[in-house]
Amino acid sequence: MLAIVAAIVFAIALLFDLADVYSDAFNNGTMTVLGLLLLALHLAGVGTSTNWRPRSHARRRR
Repeated sequence: MLAIVAAIVFAIALLFDLADVYSDAFNNGTMTVLGLLLLALHLAGVGTSTNWRPRSHARRRR
């Protein structure tokens, strides 16, 4: 999910750069850094649904 958001942020940054849109809060560098942050969080495993707790290997009673 974060990789998709990062791709959207990169696309918006590209559109801002191509259209020469400038704002004090959101410029091309800010959007690029935000996209890289989201991509790094995705690669670190933040927001994944994987449960990293060890599972019990005890057998169930029938």
